[in-house]
Amino acid sequence: MSGEKGLVERPWMDPRDLWTEALAGVLARPVRSALTTLGTVLGITTLVITIGVASTAGNQIVGRFDALTATSVTVTVPAPLPGEEDAGPLVPWSGTDAVRRLAGVVAVAALADSDATDSVLVRSNDVTAPGDMSGQTLAVLAASAGLPAAVHGAMTAGRFYDSGDIARHDHVVVLGDQAAKLLGIKRVEDAPAVFFKGQSYTVIGILGGIRREQRLSTAVLVPPTTAADRIGLTDITRVLVDTALGAAKQVARQAPIALAPGHQDSLSVEAPPDLSKARAGVQNDTNSLFLVLGLVSLVVGAIGIANVTLVTVMERVGEIGLRRSLGASRRQVAGQFLLESTTIGLLGGVVGAALGIAVVVCVAVFKEWTPVLDLRLALGAPLAGALVGLLAGLYPSLRAARMEPVDALRAPS
Repeated sequence: MSGEKGLVERPWMDPRDLWTEALAGVLARPVRSALTTLGTVLGITTLVITIGVASTAGNQIVGRFDALTATSVTVTVPAPLPGEEDAGPLVPWSGTDAVRRLAGVVAVAALADSDATDSVLVRSNDVTAPGDMSGQTLAVLAASAGLPAAVHGAMTAGRFYDSGDIARHDHVVVLGDQAAKLLGIKRVEDAPAVFFKGQSYTVIGILGGIRREQRLSTAVLVPPTTAADRIGLTDITRVLVDTALGAAKQVARQAPIALAPGHQDSLSVEAPPDLSKARAGVQNDTNSLFLVLGLVSLVVGAIGIANVTLVTVMERVGEIGLRRSLGASRRQVAGQFLLESTTIGLLGGVVGAALGIAVVVCVAVFKEWTPVLDLRLALGAPLAGALVGLLAGLYPSLRAARMEPVDALRAPS
């Protein structure tokens, strides 16, 4: 008997034949195979869409963190300490000229305000009839001539005061567009006047479209010399700096030194955060959130493949018994069913990756975004589908391999 056992040889099956048998098994039930593949298709499609859309949205969010935010630097000047008022201002109005000369600076403006000018009653006429609105409570600020460029604003009427108006101490003001609307002033050709704190001022312009420091749209802007003479606004409280893209960090370091040499530590600076860190943070958060959904979909697809493969094994018990009786090894039987499930997963991965990429591109086009697709994701999705099919087919394949030929042939068909 031992000699006879030694003569028994298991037939070797060419991998191409094994692949042919597995493919025939998949195509033998095309509808069932298609429905089984659909689970993997949905899983891979969801995975590609979620990661692709998350990356695209993350890139778009960082893109929205645009030049306005990424180029804005604000220097805050503290108020003089009690007893030091006569020592002179920490930052003079001429200090903006030193900042303007720094590399990367596009525009700079200084502002002066105080609690006393945050709520000033402003009227558009000096005589009020009974029943007429007496005026509007608005903020009054002193600002240097470079303010429109520093806040990305535009004159909707008239002009902004210039260095000549400042040098002459002219009694002129510029209104924010919302302040002008509240006061009922739409044009400046007729030199309308506004009144506050018992003084009259000629309105020479209306500033609109303010994208930075939007609260200025409801403010009254006064030349610094006039503000010092009439309402006591003398000390700069903030300096707004607009920089070229990528220069904000450097300007934030140099601006305090240019404004107050030797006292730069007394100033506080607000600079935009690093764009690369913001991009990485947004994309990591969105990827982590949506990756869970994609993995859940893949698990659902794997369960579907496992279930259908197991049903297929039960339906083909007679075929398995016949193969075993003709000399097929357990490994060959397991390999056939395992290859079938892997093929289903691979097909689902290919189709799912194609659909996912198409959806990501369509969403990006519809939203007018720039699609962001990771090449590793596109190439790895079919492999992920094949891996899902491989893992899903392990148990059904092992169960088929453990069947004894006699018991399989006796089983009812």
